[in-house]
Amino acid sequence: MILITTAGKVGSEAARLLAEREEPVRVLVRDPEKATALAQAGVEVAEGDLEVPATIDAAMQGVSAVLLVSPAIPAQELNVVDSAVRAGAGHVVKITSKASADSPIARRRAQAGIENGLIASGLGYTLLRNNAYMQNFLMLAPAIAKTSSFGSSTGDGRVGLIDARDVAAVAAEIAVSPALHAEKTYWPTGPERLSYSDAAAVLSKVLGRPITFRPLTFEEERQAMINAGVPETVAEMNAQALSLFAQGDSDWITDDVPSLLGRPARTFEQFATDHAAAFS
Repeated sequence: MILITTAGKVGSEAARLLAEREEPVRVLVRDPEKATALAQAGVEVAEGDLEVPATIDAAMQGVSAVLLVSPAIPAQELNVVDSAVRAGAGHVVKITSKASADSPIARRRAQAGIENGLIASGLGYTLLRNNAYMQNFLMLAPAIAKTSSFGSSTGDGRVGLIDARDVAAVAAEIAVSPALHAEKTYWPTGPERLSYSDAAAVLSKVLGRPITFRPLTFEEERQAMINAGVPETVAEMNAQALSLFAQGDSDWITDDVPSLLGRPARTFEQFATDHAAAFS
């Protein structure tokens, strides 16, 4: 049995892919009603809360591998690690990012702490330090649909954007055969490095109308997210990460996705085509 700790964009897709392969898979959710589609796809749904160890322990029964994906809250993710140790689960695939204990971004410092706790646990582990998700553009979709433009503090920085569906596919592949990937760190990216101006050009091509990009300052970025309903602390971290893009922080690509999956990583054009309705 493979346990997935949340049913977000990566967890849901990984669960679906594993069920499609007829691999026993269970997803831990707070509200089972929101996981109806996964249950219909053959995924076992367990009700629980990452803040409540007893519910994690219940979901961990009979589990051989864990796909650890959550909003990078150390107490929650380390609860999962501790539960996996108690249950004798053999391997944890940790969805993470460019983690660093001295990063200016609190989320990256938190990821580093979680990684260190996992490594110290004695469990088998694999780290997936993903570049930025293409799906983050879906937060800009309402503005693009309404105004055919979007802004960001990324400047001219290029990013090795990756489709979250490819991260899910990599995670599922590793969870099925974890011994091949024990104590390894992968850096999944898409096949190209794009600036947000480049992304606007791709969106223009796919949508058949001009989409323009306008640079924002850090404070403008932060305030725009707050105005859109993003919690202030999260808006702060997101704006910091996007501003670091301008400095080349995410200007890197790898061949980890094709090496692990035997197929190319999705391009941003493929992503935009698949989600064209959201931008229209």
